[in-house]
Amino acid sequence: MDSESPYADIMELPHPVSKNRKHMSNYDRAAQFAPFAALTGYDESVTETARRTDARPELAEDEKNEIDRLLRMAAANSGRIPRVSITYFVPDARKNGGVLIDVCERPAGVDEKERLLIFEDGTEVPIDDIVFADCGF
Repeated sequence: MDSESPYADIMELPHPVSKNRKHMSNYDRAAQFAPFAALTGYDESVTETARRTDARPELAEDEKNEIDRLLRMAAANSGRIPRVSITYFVPDARKNGGVLIDVCERPAGVDEKERLLIFEDGTEVPIDDIVFADCGF
């Protein structure tokens, strides 16, 4: 050993082992340093990637025409229709795809300029995002 090393006086001492505490596992030792991991945000990224989204349904022309017909009937009979059941697509803000949402409410009207179906509870649904509609008649 080099006697000029600042640690020369302790280099040959036996490794201390506590008589009062159990030896810590390597897993627990590693966990102490997890907050300092180099891949900060990795878990969130994996979770986001694994999050499922639905693809936007592609409607056939006859399906689009049927939805349009039902919406015109709902607008013409506003206040007399008890409920309209629709399914519409909401695009995901972070990744491709989105989610399909079902609404069964009483329509208050249609904003043709903004192309919105408006329900009595205040919900506004873009007409172009509706993929299914049933007016019950």
